[in-house]
Amino acid sequence: MSEGTTVAVQDRIDEVEAPLRRVFREYGLPRIHWFAVAVAMNLVARLSALVPALVLGTAIDAVFNETGAYDLPLVPASWIPNQPEAQFWFSVSLIVAAFVLTAVCTWAQGITSDVFAHRSLHAVRVDTFRRMQELDMAFFDEQETGEAMSILNQDATNLERFLDQALKNGTRLIIMVLAIGGLLLWINWQLALVTLVAVPVMALFTWWFSRTVAPRYDAVRSSIGDLNTRLENSIGGMQLVKTANTEEFETERVEEASWNFYTTNIDVLKIAFVYRPGMRMLAGLSFATTFIVGGLWLFSGPPLFFSGELTVGNFVVFIFMTQRFIDPLAQISNIIDWTENARASGKRIFGLMDTPVRIEDDPDAVELDAVDGEVAYDDVAFSYDGEETILRDVSFDADAGDTVAYVGPTGAGKSTAVKLLMRLYDVDEGAISVDGHDIRDVTVGSLRESIGYVSQETYLFDGTVAENIRYGEFDASREEIEEAAKAAEAHEFITDLSDGYDTQVGERGARLSGGQRQRISIARTVLQDPDILILDEATSAVDTETEVLIQRSLDRLAADRTTFVIAHRLSTVTDAETILVLEDGRVVERGTHQELLEEDGLYANLWAVQAGEIDDLPDEFVDRARGDS
Repeated sequence: MSEGTTVAVQDRIDEVEAPLRRVFREYGLPRIHWFAVAVAMNLVARLSALVPALVLGTAIDAVFNETGAYDLPLVPASWIPNQPEAQFWFSVSLIVAAFVLTAVCTWAQGITSDVFAHRSLHAVRVDTFRRMQELDMAFFDEQETGEAMSILNQDATNLERFLDQALKNGTRLIIMVLAIGGLLLWINWQLALVTLVAVPVMALFTWWFSRTVAPRYDAVRSSIGDLNTRLENSIGGMQLVKTANTEEFETERVEEASWNFYTTNIDVLKIAFVYRPGMRMLAGLSFATTFIVGGLWLFSGPPLFFSGELTVGNFVVFIFMTQRFIDPLAQISNIIDWTENARASGKRIFGLMDTPVRIEDDPDAVELDAVDGEVAYDDVAFSYDGEETILRDVSFDADAGDTVAYVGPTGAGKSTAVKLLMRLYDVDEGAISVDGHDIRDVTVGSLRESIGYVSQETYLFDGTVAENIRYGEFDASREEIEEAAKAAEAHEFITDLSDGYDTQVGERGARLSGGQRQRISIARTVLQDPDILILDEATSAVDTETEVLIQRSLDRLAADRTTFVIAHRLSTVTDAETILVLEDGRVVERGTHQELLEEDGLYANLWAVQAGEIDDLPDEFVDRARGDS
């Protein structure tokens, strides 16, 4: 991904508005039934948790002190016994029932909220990965693996915490504040005002915290992605690190990324260190004030401007309820923490999802069926994100079954030319056609199914040899897999492995040699049986003996199909019907091997060097090969 693409993705992240509302709208609403049950269970659990304190206060006044009537809200008078002893056991029954109901509803609420959150998280992660799969190769050219993993794992998990913990505890807080506030106002509205006076102050304090900490959470999420990228790069390149003796250098780079994460995290914690103790102090002051005013009321009657009576039972209810009131309020900091983390993560996830896909099927695209393999490039020009032009004015025709070879200096645009054929990128000017169809007018899937690609950079998935050969042709039988391996000169070494075709190859095929990985890659392409074949310097990274085996299998694979070869060793393309010599993105020579030798140009000099006929290129061609012309 070029700098322009990187900036575009960051712009998408910056443009994301109300990411949490979007998360709930797009992923929460389809599972709203689970959330509704969770809220209902939360409501019942929280209300039933208030019953023991209310029953206890009533029993103290009516049963033990005999200073009031045994009266409970929402309980019919006909249900309440008349005798004190019966009222005592009735109170015990209500308290036990309330605890049981609280436990059952809390369990049900936990199950349903977890199902809601984790199913939503599953959908977020799958949709994010699917979208990432749809994005163009330009996105991945410089997209850091650690950053992508951070979005798929940690950012998605932060959304799960919001959908689970933040919503659950936020709902609990709202229920408790409304229920306890209403109950306290019903018992003694004057003392309730003393308890509730801290609520608006805490709300303002919370608003300040949210506004202050929000941009800091964005920095934290970005620093986590940078740290993951640095770790992934260092571990993935461990062999180079060790052979280059650069362990200390890599440690310093990880230390720098880790310190950046530390500093951004500390910026958040500094604000939290003010907010969290502050909230507890306000909640504690509310409790202490309620205790002082209520205690003085009991000792010497209504203090100051208060009036009326306060019983011991009511005071006990206030103390219990105020404590219940304080705990949820003191947990607001955690809710804010989960919410702000999720907001920052949501922006990154939706920034990725909103990144436009440039290469997709036209609404009128047709399937590319029964491909003969006629390919034409017509004045093709291409540049990465409008920067320096990589290819310009490239034109040629390849008949079905022809072999076309690209040769030329490094950076001449050879690999780019074949990637355009697969629509990994789209041309800026001109057109590429297969069997007379502009490749932009056919479905991307059918185009790529007709093309087999063998690169020098072989990628194997962690799994068995058979699974890697079968990749893309998942219904292939074992017999078909073995036939493909034989055609790729791979069957013999595979059967010599510890578990044959069931041998685990390790991450990126680390347990196999480069030549073995390459032959498995060729077997995969043989099994695909493509109509058009692309060989991108497929033998450049192996020894001579292995190259002979691989070249023999490639010759079999290329027979009777249109083949494009990017050649490092010119001896491998002498039989090509057309050889295109690229320099600075242009076709500067074309023809057969013999014709190009007779032209005595760049190709002829490259051939002479490789054939050992001259010791080195003339200065003119050295400069051109370096791109100094």
